[in-house]
Amino acid sequence: MRKLILTMVLACGMIAASAQSNGDWYVGTGDISNVSWTEWAVSPTVGYAISDKLMVGCSVSQADSTADMNIDFHARYFMKGYFAYVATEGLSTDNLALGLGKMFTIRNNVFVDPKVVYNTGTKTTNLTLGFGLKF
Repeated sequence: MRKLILTMVLACGMIAASAQSNGDWYVGTGDISNVSWTEWAVSPTVGYAISDKLMVGCSVSQADSTADMNIDFHARYFMKGYFAYVATEGLSTDNLALGLGKMFTIRNNVFVDPKVVYNTGTKTTNLTLGFGLKF
């Protein structure tokens, strides 16, 4: 069962990065910031570019080995080098994350995507950082 969930997580991770070319896949991490070094964990993210301006994706996270896995869904809309970001926790719209960011291509297909995200549930604003590969 864990292998099936891990496979789903990796597939979802590919959908979550950014959309700049129709049909591109993105594999990366969700947020690697705001985590102490003793609690660092990987949140695989998968994204797929539906069009040149729209990417949809999902990510999987698990706080620790005793917690349930969470599958989150998100979308990015690109305009003039920046993107607007919307994410949900599962299928619930009670705790939306809304943000703005920019995707920087470092080398070949490697990217970094910092973004400012407002969480409607906790009413907090955070700076998040993700990175990944584009195929």
